[in-house]
Amino acid sequence: MAKRKKISLIGAGNIGGELANLAAQRELGDIVLFDIPSKADFAKGKALDLAQNGAILGYDVSITGSGDWKDCAGSDVLIITAGIPRKPGESRDDLVGKNLPIIRDVAKNAKEHCPDAFVIVISNPLDVMVYEFQKVSGFDPKKVVGMAGVLDSARFACFLAEAANVSVKDVRPMVLGGHGDDMVPLLSFTTINGVPVTNFVPQDKLDAIIKRTRGGGGEIVKLMGTSAYYAPASASIVMAEAYLKDQKRLLAGAAHLTGQYGYKDMFLGVPVVIGGGGVEKIVELPLTDAEKKMLETSAASVKSVIDVANKL
Repeated sequence: MAKRKKISLIGAGNIGGELANLAAQRELGDIVLFDIPSKADFAKGKALDLAQNGAILGYDVSITGSGDWKDCAGSDVLIITAGIPRKPGESRDDLVGKNLPIIRDVAKNAKEHCPDAFVIVISNPLDVMVYEFQKVSGFDPKKVVGMAGVLDSARFACFLAEAANVSVKDVRPMVLGGHGDDMVPLLSFTTINGVPVTNFVPQDKLDAIIKRTRGGGGEIVKLMGTSAYYAPASASIVMAEAYLKDQKRLLAGAAHLTGQYGYKDMFLGVPVVIGGGGVEKIVELPLTDAEKKMLETSAASVKSVIDVANKL
C-alpha cells in the first residue's frame, strides 16, 4: 500500500492555518502544523479544529500540531511561513534583520529532520529568505523555491480581468523578478486565453495595473494591518501539489539561478517547471529591452538585500 505523503507547515499563524486547511481539503497528505514551543498549544488547537472540520467536510488526513521538530521528521514537503509579518509602513526589506535569525534556525532544523523535503519559502523578504535557507541548509537548489511569482501573477491577473471585463480564468499572466516594488509584470507574455492583453486594456490602464501589482502586498497590509494569507497560502499549495503529483506545472517561482537571464548565485522569480524532481527546469523567455532593464533593476534590489544579509 502506498504511504501517505507528509507535509509540515513551519509557522502556525494566519498563513500556516490556511495552508493546513487547503492541504487537508485537497487530501495532499498528513499535516504537521509546527510552531515554536511557546506557541505549540496554539498550533495544537488549530490542528484540532481543522481535524474536527474534516469530520464535517469529509476530508480524511491526519492533522497534528507541534512545537517539536522531531514531529516533522521525514516530511515530503516543507512550507515555511515562520517570521514576523509586515506592518503598515514597512517594506519587505525592513524585515530582513528580524527574520534572518528565524530562517537560519529553520534551515538548520530542516537539514537535521527533513533532509529529503521539497521546500517552499513564503517568509519575507522572500528572495533573501529562500537564498539564506538554501545556503544554511545545503539543500539541493532544485528542492528549494520561493512562492512569490505565483502570488504576484495572481494579483496581476485579478486586476487585468477587472479592467478587461473578462473572466479571471482566461487571464494567463507572468510576473518575474524579486518579490518587491521592482517586480516585472511581463506584458509581452501575458494573454487573455492566447490573445495579447494589450488588445483589451489601453496602455495607461496597464501602467496603473502594473503599479498596483507591485504594491499589491502593501495595499493589503495597509487595509488589514498585517500581511495577506489566503492567496499566499493558495499559491504555495499549487506549488506543493505540482511536486507531490509530478504535475510538471509551469509557474513563476523564486529559483536558484546559475546564469539564466544573466544572473547567478541568487534566487529570483522566473518561470519554472515544478514536478516530482522539484524545480525541474528554468524557462528562459526572450524579453524586450525594456523588460530586461526592469529585470536588471529588480535583480539589483534583491542583490542589495542579500549583501545586507551576508553581513548579519
